[in-house]
Amino acid sequence: MLIVFSMNGVPIRLPVERWEHIVYRHPEMLRYRDSIIAAISRPDIIQQGDAGTLLGIKKYGGKYVVVVYREVDKKDGFIITAYVSERLRRRVVLWRR
Repeated sequence: MLIVFSMNGVPIRLPVERWEHIVYRHPEMLRYRDSIIAAISRPDIIQQGDAGTLLGIKKYGGKYVVVVYREVDKKDGFIITAYVSERLRRRVVLWRR
């Protein structure tokens, strides 16, 4: 299990089960594992997601690595999914570099 700290200092877990889910649904993410970590710990943008989630976003060239995660409390959080997109959806921006 991988643990990375969010911009809020919350440890965010990436269990093996979630990683397998991500690469099964989005096989291109195999080469973006380090980008997933960066989108949580050093994002370019954090957007408000659905149902209390956050979207950590890191731009690479003309693409964005988007990581959907949840901060349960100050001591725990987890990654739900991650994907690559060529454009961002219009959402509330909570933080921008």
